[in-house]
Amino acid sequence: MATFKVMTWNLENLFSVGNSFGPKTQEEYTQKLNSLTNVILDLEPDVLGVQEVGDLQAFEELLAQLEGRYPHSYVSKSPDIRGIRVGFLSKLVIEEHEELVDFPQASFSKLLSQDTEGNSTEITRMGRGALRILVRPKPNISIHLINAHLKSKLLTFPSTTNRPRFAPKDENERSRVAGLALLKRTAEAVALRVKANELLENNANQGLIILGDLNDVPSAATTQILQGPSGSEIGTRGLNQPDRGDDARLFNLAPQIDEQRRYSRIYQNNKELIDHIFVSQELMPGEPRKLPEVDSYIDVMDALPSISDDPNLRRGKPGSDHAPIIAIFDL
Repeated sequence: MATFKVMTWNLENLFSVGNSFGPKTQEEYTQKLNSLTNVILDLEPDVLGVQEVGDLQAFEELLAQLEGRYPHSYVSKSPDIRGIRVGFLSKLVIEEHEELVDFPQASFSKLLSQDTEGNSTEITRMGRGALRILVRPKPNISIHLINAHLKSKLLTFPSTTNRPRFAPKDENERSRVAGLALLKRTAEAVALRVKANELLENNANQGLIILGDLNDVPSAATTQILQGPSGSEIGTRGLNQPDRGDDARLFNLAPQIDEQRRYSRIYQNNKELIDHIFVSQELMPGEPRKLPEVDSYIDVMDALPSISDDPNLRRGKPGSDHAPIIAIFDL
């Protein structure tokens, strides 16, 4: 039986020593690399989509510790203002790669936002570029994977200093910045959905997986934008009934995770599933549909920490504040 194992994981600020978001000491940095390495080697996916890759030196040093098991990799050339970006590690040859940065024509052309000093501005691209690759798990099966890290719910307020500000001056500022963040995350979700439409329409030969840190829960409107036509979600009666929307539909695999483990981050002691894997019908063949095994590895680094609105409190900590999510497909 041939299987295809896919994993998404937010590595939480993978920076080298010396960066303002990275570990303060070489010892902390070594512990960070070793903890990430141990998890990846233990879980050993065929393709791993990672988020929050900081400087490329740290990424290369992580790769070097993976015993040559991931000879193929690609990292986005479009980081955000902090320098973090998405990337792929793969046992399989990456036959194609594509940077997804600008909002596509069929989505929003521009969006209201503000710069770091609080001035109104317009944006026409994703804050962190998404990345598409194509791999071939079997000679007759090719799969597109898109890795994305959407706008965070963590709010950063305009600052006149070099240090980011995470506390608002008043409720007006908080609500305004929160609203702009939601607009941006929505526009990024729409951009991904438009790209998915391009890949899915009238295509029965290639599968599609969209994975990554979507920064919201399965029921959120921004997450549901990616699903496409509703009515056949996993867990509903429509799942195994042929439907004219199947060609454009993406299935969120979240319901396949055991309910007690259905979270990937703990925010202020609240468990949230904000890391997701969406798949097209080609990844769930047969009648009834063959569903993959899916799990959130919440205990792979002991217990997940509970985070707050101040990301500086996690600076230099080993591991990650996110759990890896894995889906195993029977091909």
